[in-house]
Amino acid sequence: MPDIAAFDVDRTLTVRDCVVPFMSTVAGRGALASAVLSKPVSVGRWAVRGGRDDLKAHMVERVFAGRTVDEVSETGVRFAHRVVSGWMRSDTMGRMRWHQERGDVVLLVSASLDAYLDPLGDLLEVDAVLCTRLGAQDGVHDGTLLGPNCRGPEKVSRIRQWISDAGLSEASLTWAYGDSSGDRQMLDMARHSLLVGRADVPREVGTA
Repeated sequence: MPDIAAFDVDRTLTVRDCVVPFMSTVAGRGALASAVLSKPVSVGRWAVRGGRDDLKAHMVERVFAGRTVDEVSETGVRFAHRVVSGWMRSDTMGRMRWHQERGDVVLLVSASLDAYLDPLGDLLEVDAVLCTRLGAQDGVHDGTLLGPNCRGPEKVSRIRQWISDAGLSEASLTWAYGDSSGDRQMLDMARHSLLVGRADVPREVGTA
């Protein structure tokens, strides 16, 4: 059984959040402002009380509904190249490459959106991308999410389902990397975990 290393993306593999910049790339800053102003009380309440799932669902509806899958996918590919070329953390990327060189299975497990995370996973040559997915019908985004937002306990559910589908043992989740409370359950699931902060992550385990 190969070891599995699961990586969060935003602020773990990257130096910044990617969801809002991607939405802005798709729809423009004006559309994002309009989405916030359409429900200012609710948006404020979600932001203060930790309603990230509700906030994301609202923003996804406002930004993506009615846009074709092809249009969003093409933007996602361009955005993924932008992330790889300038927004990656060199230290955690080095650790990910170390896992790949060892022959470990590498997963991206993120609340980021599939439209750019799937092509990002291809560019990084990971084994699978488990993330928040946009709903669509007949080639057009309908403004919904396919299943829950992939954060917190949902990350664990996605990993367990992937491991089961791949015919692996849950014990093979050896490593997990994240940077926030939304990664806590995933970190607790792994035999070895690292809460990524500002300090550089050594390329190899056991090095300073």
